[in-house]
Amino acid sequence: MAQLPPLNALRAFDAAGRHLNFRAAADELGVTQGAVAQHIRQLEAQLGQPLFERQTKGVSFTPAGRSYHARIAAAFQDLRVATDALRPAPGKVLISVTPSFAAKWLIPNLPDFAARHPDIDLEILATENISRFHGDGIDLAVRQGDPPFGAALEAIRLFRQEIIAVAAPSLVADQPLPLDPAVLATLPKLHDTHDHWPDFLKDLRINDQSGRGLHLSQTALSIDAARAGQGVALVSRFLVVHDLAAGQLLQVRPEALVGKQDFYLLATRSKRRDSATQAVMDWFSSKAHTGG
Repeated sequence: MAQLPPLNALRAFDAAGRHLNFRAAADELGVTQGAVAQHIRQLEAQLGQPLFERQTKGVSFTPAGRSYHARIAAAFQDLRVATDALRPAPGKVLISVTPSFAAKWLIPNLPDFAARHPDIDLEILATENISRFHGDGIDLAVRQGDPPFGAALEAIRLFRQEIIAVAAPSLVADQPLPLDPAVLATLPKLHDTHDHWPDFLKDLRINDQSGRGLHLSQTALSIDAARAGQGVALVSRFLVVHDLAAGQLLQVRPEALVGKQDFYLLATRSKRRDSATQAVMDWFSSKAHTGG
């Protein structure tokens, strides 16, 4: 078999042929323009014919060079494809969460996850429906519930159910905090599908005088409406922790509704759980328990 040209000379030829410019090829390869020119001269000497025609502002192929480059470029592409096929694919983890959890907690915290786990592709399925681990192909789920969830599932509690009343500063600007119960009774209420207001008002012995209020299908929408000054919302504290810290929402009463429907991270029990799924589980647990 005829001796093959040096690999570095072929790499320089491939890059120079794609750019038709030795300087641009040198920038791509991280070498000097002189090094690229020397590799090309050595390659031409070994092949016994010119591959480029030198011009003032670059180079152009000779007929032989154009034909040779097409074959060399295809060979390098084959090498890239073969190498990529052997490298392990980035870990992929599909997690099912409610739309409100996704919008108000998970997405704001994704930059931290990406910084800690750049090799994991976290796919989010935001749905109110109960996802099935096998039927829907999910790896993890975050759901609100009351354990036990079944012997086949591992459950990690992320957040306790702690419902607080919040409003925009503009809505209560002329009132001292905490709001007097009589004042709270008159303010517009924002309702979601959980409908916590009757229990909250009952605990405060308040007869609501605000009218029907605004009814929304998701807690995330209730939070957005509260931020817009449209009323007082009852929401899980962890969903508004950043809004409270930024002063975009205020807790208007110190009381909180506490129940059994806490928020859990669910996974199937497995002795051979893949490392990506375990890393996501560890991140959720750590982030939740440090107040993220």
